[in-house]
Amino acid sequence: MTVPSKLALVAGIVALAGVSAASAQQFRAEGRVEHSGRTFHAQVCPGPAAPGTARCHAHVVTDGAGNILFHDATRNVTPQGFGSATLQVAYGITGKGSASTTVAIVDAYGYPNAASDLAVYRSTMGLPACTTASGCLTIINQTGGSRPPKTNTGWDQEQALDLDMVSSMCPNCKILLVQATSTSYANLGQAVNEAAAKGALVISNSYGGGESGTTSYEGDYNHPGITVLASAGDSGYGAQFPATSPHVVAAGGTSLTMNGGSYGSETVWSGTGSGCSTVYAKPNWQTDGMCGLRMETDVSAVADPNTGVAVYGPPGGTRSAWMVFGGTSVASPLLGGIYGEVGVNCGSSSGSNNNAYCASKLWTTGKSSAFHDVTSGSNGSCGGTYFCTAGTGYDGPTGWGTPNGAAAF
Repeated sequence: MTVPSKLALVAGIVALAGVSAASAQQFRAEGRVEHSGRTFHAQVCPGPAAPGTARCHAHVVTDGAGNILFHDATRNVTPQGFGSATLQVAYGITGKGSASTTVAIVDAYGYPNAASDLAVYRSTMGLPACTTASGCLTIINQTGGSRPPKTNTGWDQEQALDLDMVSSMCPNCKILLVQATSTSYANLGQAVNEAAAKGALVISNSYGGGESGTTSYEGDYNHPGITVLASAGDSGYGAQFPATSPHVVAAGGTSLTMNGGSYGSETVWSGTGSGCSTVYAKPNWQTDGMCGLRMETDVSAVADPNTGVAVYGPPGGTRSAWMVFGGTSVASPLLGGIYGEVGVNCGSSSGSNNNAYCASKLWTTGKSSAFHDVTSGSNGSCGGTYFCTAGTGYDGPTGWGTPNGAAAF
C-alpha cells in the first residue's frame, strides 16, 4: 500500500468520513486540526500535557472539518497510507526477526480491541498471525496484571498505531503491550519498568511532555542492555521528556517519498520535535558543539501525516476501521521494530546504554551509508542552526538520519 499524491483521500473515503459530529467539533474546539501540505490531521491526544504528565504523539488524517477519514474494513477496500511492505523497502529491512525477541510498547489506558484489530492489520498486510493464544502478543497493566485500565479513544488509536508499526518491521518478534493506568509519568514509568522486568529487549514510548519536574522519573528509562525509545514530539522545535533522557533513543520524524517501488527521499517533518535540553546532561557520545546538554534527536523515520502510514484501529466508539496516521508516534515503534529485528543491543560506552551511541559511532567511523542522511527541511525557528534545520551529518530534527538497512543499528 502506498500513499496517493499528497494523500488526496477523497472519492472512496469521503462517503465514510467522520467519527461523529461531536468528535469533529472537539478536534476543532481544542485546536487539534492542523495541515501538512494538502492533508488535514489532528492530534488524537489533547495537549499540552499538564506538568507531570505526557500525551501521545499520534496524528490521524482528517478532512478540513476535523472528521477522521476512514475505510470500513467490511467494504474490502485497499488501505490508504504506507503499508508494511513499502516501509520495509524504504528502510532496507529484509529480515523478519525472531520469536526469542520481545519488543514492548508502553502506552496509557486500556484498548479492548487490541488483539482483534492487530489480527486484521497483520492479515491484510500478509504478516504472520500474532495472537494472545499463541503467546506472540501479551497485554498487561503497569503492575503486570491482566486487568486492563479504563479506555481512552485517543490512546487506543495510539496503541493500534504502535502495534502495527512494530509488526511491520519485525513480523516474528513477540510483542508486549503494557498499559499504564493514566498519563502520569509515575504510571508510565512504572509501565516501562514492568516491560523491562518482563524481558523486553526493546521498549517503545510514543509520548512526551515538558522537561520541568521530570528528574525523579528519568531513572525509569535507564535499563542497561535494553533499547528504550521515545518519540521526539509533534509540535515542532522544542525539546521534551522522555526524548531528552540520556538513556533513550530519541526518535524524530520525516516526510517520506517513494520512487515507484524504491526509496526516494526524505525531508524534515515540520512537526517533529528537537532541541537542546535544559535539564539533562550531554552523553559523552554526543559531540555537537552548540548544545552543552542532551541534544534531541538521535535517529528518525517517517512521521508526516501527508506521507502517513496505514493503521487499523478505532476511529471512535466500538467499531474499527482503516485510517492514516502520522506523528513521531509512527517513528518510535517503527524504529523499535527494526531494533527488534536486529535482536542485539549494541552495548554501552562509559555508562551510556542505548543504541543511539552506536548510531553516532557508525558515522564517526566512516559508515554513514547505513543511514539515509536527511539534509533538507526545518521544524521551526532557531537562527538557521542545526537545532531545528537539517544538514549533512547530524542535525536536531532527524539526528543521524533514517535507517538504510538493519546495519544502521
